[in-house]
Amino acid sequence: MRVAIIGGGPGGLYAAALLKRLDPTREVTVWERNAPDVTFGFGVVLSDETLGGIEHADPVVYAALQEHFVRWDDIDIVHRGVTHRSGGHGFAALGRRRLLQILHDRCRSLGVTIDFGTEAPHPDVLCAEYDLVVAADGVRSSAREAYAPVFRPRVTEHRCRYIWLAADFPFDAFRFEIAETEHGVMQLHGYPYAADASTVIVEMREEVWKASGLDEAAPHESVERCAKIFAEALRGRPLHSNNSAWTTFRTVVNDRWSHGNVVLLGDAAHTAHFSIGSGTKLAVEDALALAACLEEQRDVADALTAYEQERKPVVASTQRAARASLEWFEDLRLHLDQPPRRFAFSLLTRSRRVTHDNLRLRDARFTGAVEREFGCPPGTPPMFTPFRLRGLTLRNRVVVSPMDMYSATDGVPGDFHLVHLGARALGGAGLVMTEMVCVSEEGRITPGCAGLYTGRQAEAWRRVTDFVHTQSPGTAIGVQLGHSGRKGSTKVMWDGMDEPLPHGNWPLVAASPLPYKPGSQIPRRLSRAQLTDIREQFTAAAWRAARAGFDLLELHCAHGYLLSGFLSPLTNRRTDAYGGSLERRLRFPLEVFDAVRAVWPTERPMTVRISATDWAEGGTTAQDAVEIARAFAAHGADAIDVSTGQVVAEERPEFGRSYQTPFADRIRHEAGVPVIAVGAISSWDDVNSLILAGRTDLCALGRPHLYDPHWTLHAAAEQGYEGPGIVWPAPYRAGSRRPQTGRTDAPKPRLSLGG
Repeated sequence: MRVAIIGGGPGGLYAAALLKRLDPTREVTVWERNAPDVTFGFGVVLSDETLGGIEHADPVVYAALQEHFVRWDDIDIVHRGVTHRSGGHGFAALGRRRLLQILHDRCRSLGVTIDFGTEAPHPDVLCAEYDLVVAADGVRSSAREAYAPVFRPRVTEHRCRYIWLAADFPFDAFRFEIAETEHGVMQLHGYPYAADASTVIVEMREEVWKASGLDEAAPHESVERCAKIFAEALRGRPLHSNNSAWTTFRTVVNDRWSHGNVVLLGDAAHTAHFSIGSGTKLAVEDALALAACLEEQRDVADALTAYEQERKPVVASTQRAARASLEWFEDLRLHLDQPPRRFAFSLLTRSRRVTHDNLRLRDARFTGAVEREFGCPPGTPPMFTPFRLRGLTLRNRVVVSPMDMYSATDGVPGDFHLVHLGARALGGAGLVMTEMVCVSEEGRITPGCAGLYTGRQAEAWRRVTDFVHTQSPGTAIGVQLGHSGRKGSTKVMWDGMDEPLPHGNWPLVAASPLPYKPGSQIPRRLSRAQLTDIREQFTAAAWRAARAGFDLLELHCAHGYLLSGFLSPLTNRRTDAYGGSLERRLRFPLEVFDAVRAVWPTERPMTVRISATDWAEGGTTAQDAVEIARAFAAHGADAIDVSTGQVVAEERPEFGRSYQTPFADRIRHEAGVPVIAVGAISSWDDVNSLILAGRTDLCALGRPHLYDPHWTLHAAAEQGYEGPGIVWPAPYRAGSRRPQTGRTDAPKPRLSLGG
C-alpha cells in the first residue's frame, strides 16, 4: 500500500507512524509546507484517555511523551480579585515543538518519508498515484476544498477574537482569569506545558477587541498590552509571541469525511474550541481510529466507511460540548454578577461534560462550598431545594413536562389522564403539568386532544386535580393552555405526526395563510374580530381551569401553535398592527396573556412557554427570545418555560444532551426572569448541575417520566436524600430503598499458588 499524507501536524505525523509501524511494507509519504521547526502555538494538552490509546498503539511514542509531560490537577478561576481553586481534574501537557520533534524522530526511525517545505501535489494527482490519501492539512484544508461538493463542509466563524501567547514561567494550575476593562470583558486561559513555560490565550468579544484598539495595534503592542492587562496573573512578567495573530475560532463540520481513497483527519474534518481541550487530541484519536480500521477491514473503502462511522458520533458529541463552552465564554458578561463560587461552578460545568456529581467526586470540598453558597441545607441536593412562584411554593425543582397524550374523547380527559398524571404526581415531582389543553374544538391538534372549552371537560379535570391534591399533598399541578393554529386537524402522533387527517378535518386559522408543510391544510388568516373571539376562548378556558383547581397556568406560545405563529417572522407575514416588528408580532400573544392574567387568581402563578429559536434562517433568534421573555415578564409572567423549534418544518435543530438549556441560561441572566429549562435533560445529575450553575430555576423532564413515573422519588433514593424536598406516599414507603440485586461479590481466592 502507498499512503500519501497531506500535512505534517501531530495528526498527520502520528497517522504516518502508526500506519508504517503496523505494516512496514507500506510506503508512507508526508508533505509538510513548513520547515521542521516552524509551528504555531505553544503547548498541547492531551487527556489520559488519548494517552492510553497512544500507549497501547505505540509504546515508543508514549515513552518519549512521558519524559516531557507536565502534569497538574487544579483549576484556578480568578474573578474580581478572588481565586477559587478546584482540584482532581488531571491534565498533561507538553510543548508543541517537542511533540513534533518526537513524532518526526519516530517517523524517521520507521522509514516514513517527510518532505518539509514542500506543497503536496493536487489531491487528484495523489489519488491516482496512491492507494490512500490522508488530508490532515488543517482548518483551511485545500484537499477538503478540492472535493467540497462531496465533503459538504460548513465553516462557522464565532464572535470572539483570541491570540496564542506564552509566558516564561509555569502556572501551577489551569488558570482562568477575568478582566473587566473600560472596553468590556476580557479573559485569560493559561496552563503550563514545560517546567519553565506556560501557554496563555487572551480572548474577548469582537466589539471589545475593536473598542480597545487591539484591532489596530502592531503585533508587539498587542502582546505588551495583554501582558499589562493580566499583569497580576503573569507576576509582572512579559508575554511572548510566535508569529501570533488575533483570529476568530472557526467551527468546521463536514457531512462526509471520505471520498474515494481520500479521507479527512483532524482539523480538516472537524474543529472543537480550545476551551474544552486540544484539537491535537482529536487529531491523534482520529489517527488511532483510522489505523485500527485499516487493520480490521478488508479494503480501503470499507476501512474509511468504518472510520467515519466510528469517529463522527464521538466528534459530534465533542463539538456540542465545545460549542456550549465557546458560547459560555462569548456570553461571559451575563454571568459576572453571579455569587463568586457559583460563577466558578458555572465555568467548570459550562460544556455540560463536567457535572455536579462528577465535580463532587473530583473535589468534594469545592462542590460543598458551592452548595452552601446556593443555600442547600446539609445533605440536600440542589434539585430538592424549594422554589417560590408568586403564592405557590414548589417543594423541589423537578417539573413533569407537558406531553401530549392524544387520549381524550371529545376533549374530555378520562381514566387514562387520571392514572397518567396521578402516577407522576405520586412520583415526587414538585410540579406536574398537563398536556396542551385546547381552548376550543377548532383549536385542537388532533381529535384526541384534551380541552377546557366545556363544563364537562372542566369537571373531568377537577377529578384529576382533586386526586393530586388529596393523594399527593404538596405536589402542584399546572395546566398548559393553547390553540393549535395551523398545526391542527392532524393525526395522532403514532399514526403520523403532523400529517393531515384523511377525513373529518376542521378549518384552521393562523396569523398568516401559510401551511405547516407541503400537503398540510392552508389556514385562514385571522381577522380582528376572530382575534377577539380567540382571546375570549383563552379567558373562558382559564376561568374553567381556576374552577377546576389547577395551581399554575402556562400559556403555550411555542412550537408553531397559534400564539407562537404570531411571534415568529417565518410564520407571521401580516402587514397590520399584529405583524412586522417584534413589538407588533408580540401584540396578540400579550393581549391574550393580559386577558388570561385578569381572570386567573392573583395568587396563582402564570408561566409562558416559548420557542427560543426556530432553528431556521430568518426565524426567531436568541436575542429575540430575550426580548420576548422581557415582554411577558413585564406583563406579569412569573417564569418563562424555554423550549425551541417545531415552528417550521424545515428546521435544523442542533440536538444533544441538554441542548436547549443555553437559551434558558441566556434568558435568565439577560432578561432577569425565572426560567424552566427543558430538552434532553435526562439525569438527576443534569438537574443538579443546571440549577447549581444558575442556568435555570426549574427543570422540566418529559421522556424520563414516561420511562419512570417515579423518576423523582428514585432520584432521591439514589442520592440518599430523605428531606422535605421529597415525600414518599405512605403506601410506597417500603420501596424507598433500591431493591437488592443478584450477588456479584463472590469471595476472592485467599491463596495464590505458583505453578
